[in-house]
Amino acid sequence: MKSMNTLVFSLPWTVIGRTVIGRTVIGGTVIGGTVIGGTVIGLALLALSLGCSQNPSNVNADASGSKLSGRLTLTGSSTVAPLAMEIARRFEQLHSGVRVDVQTGGSGKGISDAHAGIADIGMASRSLKPDEADLRSNQIAADGVGLIVHSSNTVSELTRQQVIAIYTNQLNNWKEVGGLDQEITVVHKAEGRATLEVFLEHFGIDNPTVKADVIVGDNQHCVKTVAGAKGAIGYVSIGTAEADIDARVPIRLLPLDGIQASSANVASGDFPMSRPLNLVTTESPSQLAVAFVQFCQSADVHDLVKSQYFVPVTSESNVAK
Repeated sequence: MKSMNTLVFSLPWTVIGRTVIGRTVIGGTVIGGTVIGGTVIGLALLALSLGCSQNPSNVNADASGSKLSGRLTLTGSSTVAPLAMEIARRFEQLHSGVRVDVQTGGSGKGISDAHAGIADIGMASRSLKPDEADLRSNQIAADGVGLIVHSSNTVSELTRQQVIAIYTNQLNNWKEVGGLDQEITVVHKAEGRATLEVFLEHFGIDNPTVKADVIVGDNQHCVKTVAGAKGAIGYVSIGTAEADIDARVPIRLLPLDGIQASSANVASGDFPMSRPLNLVTTESPSQLAVAFVQFCQSADVHDLVKSQYFVPVTSESNVAK
């Protein structure tokens, strides 16, 4: 165990990614992982209370190794988060001593948090980039990214060039693509969102050339924006859109390259703008993180994957290698 002096100087003033409920430290209170009004002494005690671990999870097992307990923190993709929450509930039911905290913020944040040790697991709705090769990616499902318009929009389909022209301010009215005389409201995603990267890569658009009327964060923000503006166009997770359409939200998915945007076409591999849904860890994840990732990849959660309108996948876990 490290000395208290070492712990004092190795911990930051804000402990991110830890939740310590009902614990008071000298000079401050730990609220949601942040020491309010705390001192260096308080942080030393907090570190000792967490077992002097640099890992956000606190894992215990019985002598046989079969009983899991502790806390996991997941951050990242707003696409993966709802599925992760449902899986976490089932995992907690199987392991009463485990608590899983799921937070959104975008794929970029999830990957960064996993790399920094702020989160045990990062959620990412894209593949890892070459400069992220020191992390391990574990696919738990597949999803597509689809264009959405208001359900009242009379345009049945857009060509690739029309989409590019709309997002680069070359087409501004729906009548120019066979629709009603109505201005187009371009809804675009904020930096760090995986849907943004998938969209830009598929259409070959440089982000600085996009002329957006509205910048949104997660999928639900985009859906609400398009549903509230009859002239709007945006792009979201197909799984999210299908769920909202079933809930009678006034949006419609547009075909892409003549192929209907649907989970079925993502599953068959026919839909051209698809992506993996991943859980990301370091090369040395905790025992609890390994168990959770493997559970997320098992057939035991395929019903939950399908209930979120995603496509189950069968793949070997990288987390245990």
